[in-house]
Amino acid sequence: MVMKKFLNDPQRVTNELLEGYALCFPNKIKLVSEKIVARATPKSKDKVAVITLGGAGHEPALSGFVGEGMLDASVVGDIFAAPGAPKVVEALRMFKDYAGIVFVVLNHEGDQRNANMAMMMAAKEGIKVTKIVTAEDIAPGVDAPSSERRGLGGCIPLIKILGAAAEKGFSAEEIVEIGERFNKRMATLAVTLKVATHPQSGGEIGALADDQMEIGMGQHGEGGGNGPEPMQSADWVAETMAKKVLRAVDAKAGEKILLLINGSGGTTLMEQFVIFRKAYEVTKAAGIEIAASYCGEVLTVQEASGFQMIVGVFDEQTLELFKAPSDAPYWVTR
Repeated sequence: MVMKKFLNDPQRVTNELLEGYALCFPNKIKLVSEKIVARATPKSKDKVAVITLGGAGHEPALSGFVGEGMLDASVVGDIFAAPGAPKVVEALRMFKDYAGIVFVVLNHEGDQRNANMAMMMAAKEGIKVTKIVTAEDIAPGVDAPSSERRGLGGCIPLIKILGAAAEKGFSAEEIVEIGERFNKRMATLAVTLKVATHPQSGGEIGALADDQMEIGMGQHGEGGGNGPEPMQSADWVAETMAKKVLRAVDAKAGEKILLLINGSGGTTLMEQFVIFRKAYEVTKAAGIEIAASYCGEVLTVQEASGFQMIVGVFDEQTLELFKAPSDAPYWVTR
């Protein structure tokens, strides 16, 4: 299949995109051993390091959030594939002399398998790692166990909170406790209009007719549970999804939340703002305060058209940490 993408050798796309990324942001990040993206200026070793892993093809996630106040390193796998455990252990060794390591892992089979293997290998070397898992996708159902939920774009605001806590000098245990408070009251729901193509094979990931959409479809074309349905208006989609995510986090009048619209790669800011407008109306009508908000692309799936609606309930501490300074290539807070 012929792809209309600006690529050279599809088998080298991960290496080339990381090389270009490092050249573009030399003052913020550096490329280590081909597939490890680390801060250009490391933090003090008396603080906890925050790292993650994940496949390429979701830019700016996850390596776009390596930087001051966020991640210390991101271990990158091939397109849509988790990196192997040996490469992850290599990254963990980089931080063995720090005050601790907090390891953020999205709930996908390959990510979890390789992360767990790497942690066992690291433990044999005396490297202590504390893991926190994001599994905030509510497509399987609000009451579905976390083991059945996928990790989606909610990892980014969680990383912002964890990174800020690490920068302030909290212990690994304290950082995970803070993160889990936010994690437990975070929900994401995605909708897809057009599926992505795999940049190495050109094959479509999933299937949707031109007049269909699917609420709940995963970021790799996985089914959303209810199947495709006819296209609906922006207001209908935004209201339907907003009510679901607010119910999932049990948001109550007077509480403060994050409302984030994450474009999947092929959805314009125009569309995202139209969606945000209605979601904002639904939230305010329920007496809930939007204390932080964002529209844009934080985790994409190539040219997939659609978006993820991400909601997280803040307490006083997590809101302060979310608004703390950061300086990653794709998340700067002053």
